[in-house]
Amino acid sequence: MLRALLALIVGAAVTFALFSFMAFLVGGGAKRADNQFKTPPIEIVMERQDAKAQNRDRPKPKPPKPPQQPPKPVEMQPDTNDVSDSVSINVPSVDLGDMSAGLGDPSAAMARDGDATPIVRIEPRYPIKAARDGKEGYVILSFTINEMGGVDDVQVIEAEPRRLFDQEARRALRKWKYKPKIVDGKPVKQPGQTVRLDFTLDKA
Repeated sequence: MLRALLALIVGAAVTFALFSFMAFLVGGGAKRADNQFKTPPIEIVMERQDAKAQNRDRPKPKPPKPPQQPPKPVEMQPDTNDVSDSVSINVPSVDLGDMSAGLGDPSAAMARDGDATPIVRIEPRYPIKAARDGKEGYVILSFTINEMGGVDDVQVIEAEPRRLFDQEARRALRKWKYKPKIVDGKPVKQPGQTVRLDFTLDKA
């Protein structure tokens, strides 16, 4: 009985001591937590820089080069192609009514004021067939010089041989140009003109 009472007292004392010690530890621990070094907060501040637009100078385009001057037009030569080098066409004078001068001397035709004056004369082509066969001949034509200096109403009066040189003779005569006859300051027609075109071969 005595032992049980003694054990109860000792147990109560030990229990009290343990509780006291634990209370001491708890109290001291809270004070130590308050005395600890407090870490200052770190604040990160981002400085905002004003964005500035970058101005770039664009190079001015160079002015375009001036266009080159177009080439000068090539003057076309009258169609005077012959069939061969050995072919020649004799074109004698043209009967201009009261004019006694021929095409070979234009200065003489201009001696009288107001009369028609030849400006352009196109020689006819020698027909290939006639040149190949070695044939020669002539064609006499009548025509009219109009107000513009052109040739109208071309007609074959005589031809030897017949119909061999007619087409080329008419084609060439239609391309001839004149300074028209002037009457009272106005150009007038001059009908009744004649010309003989000779087709000959020069043989070496």
